[in-house]
Amino acid sequence: MRPDILNPLFAEISALKGVGPSLAKPLERLALARAVDVAFHLPVSFIDRRLTDELSMADAGRVIGIELTPVDYRASGSARAPFRVQAVDGHGNAVALVYFGRNSAWPRKLLPLNEPRFVSGKLESYGDNLQIVHPDYVLPPEEAETVPAREAVYGLSEGLTNNRMRDLAGQALARAPELPEWIEPSLLARKGWPGWREALTRAHADPSDALARERLAYDEIFAGQLALMLVRQSSRKRRGVPIAGDGRLRAMLNLPFAPTGAQRRAFGEIEGDMAQGVPMLRLLQGDVGSGKTLVALMALLNAVEAGAQGALLAPTEILARQHYEGLRRMVAGLPVEIAILTGREKGKVREATLMGLADGSIDILVGTHAIFQEAVRYRNLALAVIDEQHRFGVAQRMMLAAKAERTPHLLVMTATPIPRTLTLTYYGEMDVSRLDEMPPGRQPIQTLVMSSQRLEEVVEALARHVEGGGQAYWVCPLVEESETSDQAAAEARAEALKMRFGERVGLVHGRMKGADKDAAMDAFAANRTQILVATTVIEVGVDVPNASLIIIEGADRFGLAQLHQLRGRVGRGDKASVCLLLRGGALSETARARLALMRETNDGFRIAEEDLRLRGAGEILGTRQSGEAQLKLATPEHLSALIDAARDDAHLLMERDGGLAQERGQAARTCLYLFERDAAVGLLRSG
Repeated sequence: MRPDILNPLFAEISALKGVGPSLAKPLERLALARAVDVAFHLPVSFIDRRLTDELSMADAGRVIGIELTPVDYRASGSARAPFRVQAVDGHGNAVALVYFGRNSAWPRKLLPLNEPRFVSGKLESYGDNLQIVHPDYVLPPEEAETVPAREAVYGLSEGLTNNRMRDLAGQALARAPELPEWIEPSLLARKGWPGWREALTRAHADPSDALARERLAYDEIFAGQLALMLVRQSSRKRRGVPIAGDGRLRAMLNLPFAPTGAQRRAFGEIEGDMAQGVPMLRLLQGDVGSGKTLVALMALLNAVEAGAQGALLAPTEILARQHYEGLRRMVAGLPVEIAILTGREKGKVREATLMGLADGSIDILVGTHAIFQEAVRYRNLALAVIDEQHRFGVAQRMMLAAKAERTPHLLVMTATPIPRTLTLTYYGEMDVSRLDEMPPGRQPIQTLVMSSQRLEEVVEALARHVEGGGQAYWVCPLVEESETSDQAAAEARAEALKMRFGERVGLVHGRMKGADKDAAMDAFAANRTQILVATTVIEVGVDVPNASLIIIEGADRFGLAQLHQLRGRVGRGDKASVCLLLRGGALSETARARLALMRETNDGFRIAEEDLRLRGAGEILGTRQSGEAQLKLATPEHLSALIDAARDDAHLLMERDGGLAQERGQAARTCLYLFERDAAVGLLRSG
C-alpha cells in the first residue's frame, strides 16, 4: 500500500484549485491526471525577463518588465481588428498594448487611463513602432516585485496557458512532502545533489539547474533498477522444474543450413538455464533475420524431449500465424504436435485445443494474448517464449508464468536491437543472449532515398520489378497516431496502384478482419498478388522470400528502429533486395540524419544506439504497456551517465544495507511508490 505521506501528491488533478471540466481536457492531452503528473511535468525552457524603466527598439524580441501609463484607447470598427491601448514610459516613449478579441472591456479594466501599471510581455517592433501583444502581466506598480525575473516555460496543449500551468505546478509542489533520503550517503556527497523535494522545486524554478535535473533523473533510474532487482530476486526464490532434453528431436531437424556460432552460443546459454531448478529469465536479442526463431524452437524442443510443454506468445495474430506455419514446416516429420490459439479460434476447434493442452497431447502452443486466458490450462508448461517483448508488460509476463504449477522457464525475444542502457533499464532482471551474426545466404539490402515528387518514376520502377517476376511491399505513411488514418492512406494508395496493376495489388491493414488479413497475406505469399500495400502491421514477422523490394512512403515520419524493422521484410531470399525510402519535401535535421544513417548501414545495433540519441527512450520501446512505466524525468543522456551508479546503489542497498527492511530501505520503498514501481514491493512480499 502506498505510504500515506505520498497521498496528497497522488490526488486526482481535480483536487488542484481551478481545474474544472474545461481545463481537464488539455491536461488530459498532456497525460496529466494527478498532482504527481503535474509535479513531474518539468519546464522545457525559461524566459529571462529584462526589467527596465525605458522602452528601446534594441529590446525588440525580448521579454521585458516596465512601468507604463495608459494614455488612449484605440478600437476599430471591425470585429476582427485588435483593441489597442496606447501607453508611455517615464521618458515619454510610446508602446501599443494589443489585445485580440471582440471584448474591449477586459483591457479597459486592466489598464485604466492615466493610472500607472507594471506591464510585462514580449516587446515587438511593428514598422517603426513598438508593441506588446497580450501582455503576460498587468499589475499595480507596488506588486511588480511578485513577477519573477526568470520564468519557467512548460510544454502546453491548446486551452492551457503557461501562467495556468505554472500555477498548477506550484500547487502540486505544495503537496510534495519532504521524504527520507534513499541515495547512498557517499554517492550523494560525491555528486553534490540536493534533497528530493528541493531538487523538484529547483527544477521547476530554473530548467537550466543541471544538478536538480540530474538528481531527479537518478531517482527515477534508481527506482527502476531496484524494482528490476526485486523482480529478479523474487524469480530466483521460486521453484522451477529442471528441464534437460535428450536431444533426439533436435537431431531429427532437417535444417537447410548449419546454425551460426551465435545461435549455438545462445542456445547453449538457454539450455544451461533450463537445466537449473531456478526458473530461467532470459532476453534473446537479435537483429532482423539473425535466426531467433530457430533458437526458440531448439528451446521448445528441449522442453518437449523432457516430457513437458512449451508456449510461444506473439503480439499480433499475423505474427502468431506466421510463427505457427514456420514452426510446423521446421518440425515436419517429427513426433511433435503444434497448435495455435488466438481470439479467432472458436467452438469445436478451440475446445479441442484446450483439451489437448490439458491432457498433454499438444506439445507446443503458439498464440496471442488468448493463450493466458483463464480457461487455458496446461498439463505441464515448462517453457514460455514471448516474441517482440517490448509489446508486453511485466504484468502480462506474470499472467503467463502463473499458468504452471511451478514457475516455467521464460525466454523473451526482441527483433528490435536495444541499446545497452535500455537493456539495463527495462530488462535488468534478465540474463541477455545476443545474436550478433547473420545466417549464411542472407542478402544485403541496398537502401535508396528519393523525393516523393518522383512518384511516377517509382511506379515505373515498380512495374519493371513486377514484370521481371519480383514482388514488392508498399508501406503507407504514419499519418498520425491513429490506425484509422493509416488505413485510409493504405486504401487510397492501393486504389491508385490498382488503376495501373489491376488485381496484382493486395492490401492489408490493422482494421481488417482476421480472415481477410490471412487471405491477403496468403495471396501475396503464394505470388497470386505481386504488390502488397500495407500499414506497419507488416513491421514484424512477415516472411516472403520472393519479395525483394520494399517502398516506404513518408519515410521521414518513421523512427529509425521502425524503418529498420520494415526494411527487414526483404532480403529473405536469394535475390538482391532494395529498400526505397520516399521522403517529403521539407526535412527536419533529425529526419535527415535518420535517412542518411539508414542509407549508410544495415547494422541494427548501431541504428538502435542512434535512435536512442535522436528520439529518446520512451519511443524506442513502443507503446506504454500495463506494468511498464516509461521514464518521465530521465533523458537518454541521463540514462547513459547514471545507469551504472543506480544499479550499484541498488545492489548496495539489497546486499549491504539490509534491503527494504532497514532505514534506507524504508526510504527506498517510498521511492518505488513515488515512481510507481510498487509492483516490485508486492513481489517481495509474496515471494
